[in-house]
Amino acid sequence: MTAYALEQDYWRLLGEGVGAIILYAIVGLVLMLIGFYAIDLTTPGRLRGLVAAGKPNAIVVTAAGLISMAFIVVIAIFTSGGALLEGLLASTVFGLVGIAAQVISVRVLERAIGIDIGKAMHSDTFSPSSLVVAAAHFALGLVVAFAVF
Repeated sequence: MTAYALEQDYWRLLGEGVGAIILYAIVGLVLMLIGFYAIDLTTPGRLRGLVAAGKPNAIVVTAAGLISMAFIVVIAIFTSGGALLEGLLASTVFGLVGIAAQVISVRVLERAIGIDIGKAMHSDTFSPSSLVVAAAHFALGLVVAFAVF
Protein backbone atom coordinates (compact mmCIF):
# COMPACT_ATOMS: atom_id res chain seq x y z
CA MET A 1 0.00 0.00 0.00
CA THR A 2 1.31 3.42 -0.97
CA ALA A 3 0.70 6.39 1.30
CA TYR A 4 0.51 9.85 -0.16
CA ALA A 5 1.42 12.84 1.97
CA LEU A 6 1.11 16.50 1.22
CA GLU A 7 4.05 18.84 1.57
CA GLN A 8 4.20 20.50 4.96
CA ASP A 9 3.38 23.98 3.58
CA TYR A 10 0.82 22.75 1.03
CA TRP A 11 -2.27 24.37 2.54
CA ARG A 12 -0.51 27.67 3.28
CA LEU A 13 0.84 27.88 -0.27
CA LEU A 14 -2.53 26.93 -1.72
CA GLY A 15 -4.24 29.61 0.35
CA GLU A 16 -1.68 32.23 -0.70
CA GLY A 17 -2.15 31.27 -4.35
CA VAL A 18 -5.93 31.52 -4.13
CA GLY A 19 -5.61 34.86 -2.35
CA ALA A 20 -3.29 36.17 -5.07
CA ILE A 21 -5.73 35.08 -7.79
CA ILE A 22 -8.57 36.89 -6.05
CA LEU A 23 -6.53 40.08 -5.58
CA TYR A 24 -5.29 40.10 -9.20
CA ALA A 25 -8.85 39.45 -10.40
CA ILE A 26 -10.04 42.47 -8.42
CA VAL A 27 -7.23 44.65 -9.83
CA GLY A 28 -8.03 43.36 -13.33
CA LEU A 29 -11.74 44.07 -12.94
CA VAL A 30 -11.11 47.58 -11.63
CA LEU A 31 -8.72 48.30 -14.51
CA MET A 32 -11.24 46.95 -17.04
CA LEU A 33 -13.93 49.19 -15.56
CA ILE A 34 -11.59 52.19 -15.67
CA GLY A 35 -10.75 51.27 -19.28
CA PHE A 36 -14.42 51.09 -20.21
CA TYR A 37 -15.16 54.45 -18.63
CA ALA A 38 -12.07 55.96 -20.30
CA ILE A 39 -13.41 54.82 -23.68
CA ASP A 40 -16.88 56.05 -22.71
CA LEU A 41 -15.61 59.51 -21.68
CA THR A 42 -13.56 59.99 -24.85
CA THR A 43 -16.15 58.66 -27.30
CA PRO A 44 -19.18 60.80 -28.23
CA GLY A 45 -22.36 59.44 -26.61
CA ARG A 46 -22.91 57.25 -23.58
CA LEU A 47 -21.54 53.86 -24.61
CA ARG A 48 -23.58 51.94 -22.10
CA GLY A 49 -26.80 53.44 -23.43
CA LEU A 50 -25.78 53.04 -27.06
CA VAL A 51 -24.83 49.40 -26.53
CA ALA A 52 -28.06 48.74 -24.61
CA ALA A 53 -30.00 50.35 -27.47
CA GLY A 54 -28.38 47.91 -29.90
CA LYS A 55 -26.43 50.48 -31.93
CA PRO A 56 -24.20 48.20 -34.01
CA ASN A 57 -21.23 50.56 -34.30
CA ALA A 58 -21.20 51.28 -30.58
CA ILE A 59 -21.21 47.54 -29.91
CA VAL A 60 -18.30 46.91 -32.30
CA VAL A 61 -16.19 49.77 -30.89
CA THR A 62 -16.96 48.89 -27.26
CA ALA A 63 -16.15 45.22 -27.76
CA ALA A 64 -12.85 46.03 -29.44
CA GLY A 65 -12.04 48.55 -26.72
CA LEU A 66 -12.67 46.01 -23.97
CA ILE A 67 -10.56 43.38 -25.72
CA SER A 68 -7.72 45.87 -26.15
CA MET A 69 -7.96 46.87 -22.49
CA ALA A 70 -7.80 43.18 -21.56
CA PHE A 71 -4.53 42.82 -23.52
CA ILE A 72 -3.05 45.69 -21.52
CA VAL A 73 -4.29 44.41 -18.16
CA VAL A 74 -3.14 40.83 -18.82
CA ILE A 75 0.36 41.90 -19.84
CA ALA A 76 0.56 44.34 -16.91
CA ILE A 77 -0.26 41.46 -14.53
CA PHE A 78 2.02 39.02 -16.37
CA THR A 79 5.04 41.32 -16.16
CA SER A 80 4.45 42.45 -12.58
CA GLY A 81 6.33 39.53 -10.97
CA GLY A 82 7.94 39.70 -7.55
CA ALA A 83 6.20 39.80 -4.21
CA LEU A 84 2.42 40.05 -4.17
CA LEU A 85 2.16 43.66 -3.03
CA GLU A 86 4.76 44.87 -5.55
CA GLY A 87 3.04 42.86 -8.28
CA LEU A 88 -0.37 44.34 -7.53
CA LEU A 89 1.07 47.86 -7.45
CA ALA A 90 3.02 47.40 -10.70
CA SER A 91 -0.05 45.90 -12.40
CA THR A 92 -2.17 48.84 -11.33
CA VAL A 93 0.35 51.48 -12.45
CA PHE A 94 1.18 49.79 -15.77
CA GLY A 95 -2.50 49.15 -16.38
CA LEU A 96 -3.49 52.79 -15.78
CA VAL A 97 -0.68 54.15 -17.95
CA GLY A 98 -1.52 51.63 -20.65
CA ILE A 99 -5.21 52.55 -20.59
CA ALA A 100 -4.41 56.25 -20.91
CA ALA A 101 -2.01 55.60 -23.79
CA GLN A 102 -4.60 53.39 -25.53
CA VAL A 103 -7.45 55.87 -25.31
CA ILE A 104 -5.37 58.85 -26.41
CA SER A 105 -3.83 56.90 -29.30
CA VAL A 106 -7.21 55.76 -30.66
CA ARG A 107 -8.64 59.29 -30.53
CA VAL A 108 -5.56 60.68 -32.35
CA LEU A 109 -5.81 57.97 -35.00
CA GLU A 110 -9.52 58.69 -35.53
CA ARG A 111 -8.74 62.36 -36.17
CA ALA A 112 -5.80 61.55 -38.43
CA ILE A 113 -7.95 59.23 -40.55
CA GLY A 114 -10.89 61.66 -40.48
CA ILE A 115 -13.50 59.40 -38.90
CA ASP A 116 -16.55 61.02 -37.29
CA ILE A 117 -17.01 58.33 -34.69
CA GLY A 118 -19.81 60.24 -32.97
CA LYS A 119 -22.04 60.01 -36.03
CA ALA A 120 -21.26 56.32 -36.48
CA MET A 121 -21.88 55.49 -32.81
CA HIS A 122 -25.43 56.87 -32.91
CA SER A 123 -26.35 55.27 -36.23
CA ASP A 124 -28.89 52.45 -36.36
CA THR A 125 -27.08 50.91 -39.32
CA PHE A 126 -23.64 49.38 -39.50
CA SER A 127 -20.87 51.72 -40.63
CA PRO A 128 -17.56 50.30 -41.91
CA SER A 129 -15.77 53.15 -40.12
CA SER A 130 -16.57 51.42 -36.83
CA LEU A 131 -14.40 48.51 -37.98
CA VAL A 132 -11.52 50.91 -38.56
CA VAL A 133 -11.92 52.26 -35.02
CA ALA A 134 -12.27 48.71 -33.67
CA ALA A 135 -9.09 47.70 -35.51
CA ALA A 136 -7.34 50.76 -34.08
CA HIS A 137 -8.39 49.73 -30.57
CA PHE A 138 -7.24 46.17 -31.16
CA ALA A 139 -3.92 47.11 -32.79
CA LEU A 140 -3.04 49.88 -30.36
CA GLY A 141 -4.04 47.64 -27.45
CA LEU A 142 -1.46 45.12 -28.65
CA VAL A 143 1.18 47.83 -29.12
CA VAL A 144 0.59 49.27 -25.65
CA ALA A 145 0.46 45.79 -24.07
CA PHE A 146 3.81 44.88 -25.56
CA ALA A 147 5.25 48.25 -24.55
CA VAL A 148 4.32 47.30 -20.98
CA PHE A 149 6.05 43.95 -21.51
